[in-house]
Amino acid sequence: GNFRTVDVEDLTKHKMDSERIYIQNDSVDLVNAAKDRKNNVCAVGTTVMRTLESSVSTDGFLKEFDGWTNKFIFPPYEFSVPNRMISNFHLPYSTLLMMVSAFAGYNQLMHAYEVAIKEKYKFGTYGDAMLIL
Repeated sequence: GNFRTVDVEDLTKHKMDSERIYIQNDSVDLVNAAKDRKNNVCAVGTTVMRTLESSVSTDGFLKEFDGWTNKFIFPPYEFSVPNRMISNFHLPYSTLLMMVSAFAGYNQLMHAYEVAIKEKYKFGTYGDAMLIL
């Protein structure tokens, strides 16, 4: 799903493969308590981001979830849970790059990618990572 080529112009028509996710009640309680205290919540990776955003209830707080998601996050998207993210430098046209662009903002992300290219950062799953504030 994450690496499937996007071959539609209208991103709402792209179909992600389903991914099994699980967020247990202890983790839900920690994240919700942090949100209550107005603390930062950092998603470490795109799978964590998709898990958090797939497990949020209508009130903006997490709920325990054990199941499947095919959530495709792309701009514009209003994130409900995390306000920080750690992610790799993803390959062009990937759904992962679209998710990170939705989080960071396209222009800011493209500036980071310009620096990464200039400094010869490694891209992809085992490449360098960035902290998005």
